[in-house]
Amino acid sequence: MMPEDKHISKIAKYISFFRIRFISGLQYRAAALGGVVTQFAWGFMSILMFRAFYSENTDAFPMTFQAVASYIWLQQAFLSLFMPWVLENDIFKTITDGSIAYELCRPINIYNMWFVKNVASRLSKALLRSVPILLVAAFLRAPYELRPPASLHAVLWFLITAFLGLMVVVAFCMIIYILAFFTLSPLGLRILMTGLVEFLAGAIIPLPFLPEGIRIIIELLPFASIQNVPLRIYTGDISGVEIYARAGLQLFWFILLVFSGKLLIRKAERKVVVQGG
Repeated sequence: MMPEDKHISKIAKYISFFRIRFISGLQYRAAALGGVVTQFAWGFMSILMFRAFYSENTDAFPMTFQAVASYIWLQQAFLSLFMPWVLENDIFKTITDGSIAYELCRPINIYNMWFVKNVASRLSKALLRSVPILLVAAFLRAPYELRPPASLHAVLWFLITAFLGLMVVVAFCMIIYILAFFTLSPLGLRILMTGLVEFLAGAIIPLPFLPEGIRIIIELLPFASIQNVPLRIYTGDISGVEIYARAGLQLFWFILLVFSGKLLIRKAERKVVVQGG
């Protein structure tokens, strides 16, 4: 087999992993429907909470209420895409029950396989849930509706940075999976990491609402490169030259996290101990 054919064959393997996981994720329509209802309820509660604050003094906040409403609806629509707690339980299970030994015997790169499976799982969940949320939110009464983006330029960069944000969060989650090799139970690690990242990513409170000194530091961290950037580009809170700087920072963190993850997985593969019968 020619070197080019071997390379194509390797890529085809991971495309197959992606396709299988993506199609599998599309089967859970009842779970997606339950998620849509939950996200509508949570989205309305969040928007009404902000509305109560804005009713006192609209000039005291860094974003307009309409931008905040759009931010929240986009957040709910693409929850599966950006949330750090959307993790694959079967990966943790293979590590803790010892079946990772079978994975190590296969002629595949475990990091690449887990990465494409995670991307496929998130995309399939987001596809099922985002469409109904976006459609309904777009037809709500002002000022609670999802507003259209300011321009086609904003749409283009929203899509680009959303993809980069997805890559960053999956690369970070890969590190959580790999760290599970070095613990007896990944539960504490999952709770600590996901809770902290959710706040630092702007999933609880949009980052512009934080004090400036803290916000400047947080926006340099990888977590601000997840949902914070694409959602604020859509709402117009990030525009102009700042878009390119934020996208560049996303790309930087993606490369660094993938590099760190691959170093960790090599160390884990050399020292892994499988317990049990």
